[in-house]
Amino acid sequence: METRLIDTRRHLRDHSPLGEYGAAAVRQALIDAGMDGMDGVPSVRTIGRVFERYGLLDVQRTPRRKAPPKGWYLHDVAAGRAEVDAFDVVEGLKIKDGPLVEVLNGVSFHGGLVASWPQEAAVKAVDVVERLVAHWRAHGLPHYAQFDNDTLFQGPHRHPDTVGRVIRTCLSLGVVPVFAPVSEHGFQAQIEGYNGLWQGKVWVRHRHESLAQLVARSEAYVEAHRRRSATRRESAPVRRPFPEDWTLDLQAHPADGAVSRLVFVRRTDDQGRVRVLGHVFEVLPSWSSRLVRCEVDLAGERIRIHRLRRREPLDQPLLSEHEYVLPRRRFAG
Repeated sequence: METRLIDTRRHLRDHSPLGEYGAAAVRQALIDAGMDGMDGVPSVRTIGRVFERYGLLDVQRTPRRKAPPKGWYLHDVAAGRAEVDAFDVVEGLKIKDGPLVEVLNGVSFHGGLVASWPQEAAVKAVDVVERLVAHWRAHGLPHYAQFDNDTLFQGPHRHPDTVGRVIRTCLSLGVVPVFAPVSEHGFQAQIEGYNGLWQGKVWVRHRHESLAQLVARSEAYVEAHRRRSATRRESAPVRRPFPEDWTLDLQAHPADGAVSRLVFVRRTDDQGRVRVLGHVFEVLPSWSSRLVRCEVDLAGERIRIHRLRRREPLDQPLLSEHEYVLPRRRFAG
């Protein structure tokens, strides 16, 4: 039987009008030749194993590699020494005969601490700051806060050197803002997963007569989720206490905050360059269309660009370093 399978494959490869000679094509050719499809002809999987045993497969199997750890692009997060709170907005929700709704969601990488704030109309940067401050007062400060590149979080993109309200709030509290691109696989997996979970368990599951009813159901779900993940937070990195005497001063220069570091995950262009804060920086011509981590040291007036590779998540050498000075100018809001 194995000899016949191999001969049939060779014949189809050389003479088939379709040019198909895989396991399915071989099985169908044997059935067309009069063999009993139920008893005499092996299954497609069996035929494939025969071809594999004889080394006849044209396509090599893709090796399955171990996924990198959570937050692998940040050393202390990957090592379990620091916590990240990721935030994102769910848009395009409409209560029947009611208002349009947007939801600001949050989740921590290690502890699984979730939060959801549904509201009418669009979420603004002022809303984000208010919700983040209240959330961190209640549960403590993470080491990092991760967002996508939306102007809601980063600030307007029209002009270079723009540092928005959310960034200034994070820096003044000693939280490092991290900006990860939505189009890159995996970086936003934690918050996107919770976005889908919230929509499935709260938004789609119930019929909401009003925004107040949606808020009540969302709060009940968040509370139940937190109770279930309580043991997970016990082994997560310790969150830092919120400073009691803290006040937000938006006119303070970001370099003078509790921390003065920004992190941008980017992909270089075809010439090995990267755009950060409205400026283009050279990385390496040989590192084109590749991932990098750009660390902006506002106090030290430097930008350091590190290599990122999912296959080697712990190996992140410095590729280039550039001078960068954030202008001191009044924050216009």
